[in-house]
Amino acid sequence: MNFKKALVSTLGTAAVLGAGFFASTTSANADVRVTVKSGDTVAKIANQYNSSISAIESANSLKNVNMIYVGESLVIPSSASTTTTTQTTTPSTSQTTSANTNAATTTQAATTGTTNYSSQQNTSANTTANTTSTSSASTGTSTSTSSSSEAAAKAWIANKESGGSYSATNGQYIGKYQLSASYLNGDYSAANQEKVANQYVSSRYGSWAKAQAFWQANGWY
Repeated sequence: MNFKKALVSTLGTAAVLGAGFFASTTSANADVRVTVKSGDTVAKIANQYNSSISAIESANSLKNVNMIYVGESLVIPSSASTTTTTQTTTPSTSQTTSANTNAATTTQAATTGTTNYSSQQNTSANTTANTTSTSSASTGTSTSTSSSSEAAAKAWIANKESGGSYSATNGQYIGKYQLSASYLNGDYSAANQEKVANQYVSSRYGSWAKAQAFWQANGWY
C-alpha cells in the first residue's frame, strides 16, 4: 500500500481527517481522476463531478462504497460518458431447435407407446452418470484454477510490496504485504500478517486477482 490510509467513511459521513490531498479536475465531459481529501464521501464526489455512486463504484472496483480513504486516487466517470445498456435475452437457435425436438419426441412417444422401455432406462441411467461425472470434473478443474490464480496474484502483490519478506518495514507499513501497523494491532507474526492481508483484500476487492488488477492500474492496493 503506497498511500496513507485513513479511517473508513460512510455515504452520509465525511472521511476522517488525514493527509491534506485535494481533488484534481479536468473537463466535465470526460472521466477525471481525483484524490480523496478530508471530508469526501462517494456521494459527495459523484454530485461534484456530475457522476453517480454506481459509476464510481464500477470504475474503481470498490468492494464497499462506504469505505474510502484520504489520499486514495479514484477515477470519476462523467454523466456524458455513462451509458445504460438494456440487454434482452433471446433464446439461441440451438435452444429453440432443442426445445422443438424434445416436444416432437415427446409427442411421438405418446403416440407409439413404450417400445424398448428397458433399453431407454439403461440409456438414461448411463447418460445421467456420464453427465454427473463430467460436471464434477469440470467443477474440480474450475476450483483448482481459481485457487491457483488467487495464489499467484497474492504472491505477485507480496513481491511488489516487500519482496516477500515478513520483516520488511516502510514507516508505518509492516511486513510481507506492507500492512498498516494499526491493522496488525501489534502482532507482526507471519500468521497474523497472512490473516489480516486476506481480510483486507476480501473486504476491499473481493479477491486477490482483483487487488492485483487495481495495483497494476494504480501502483498500490
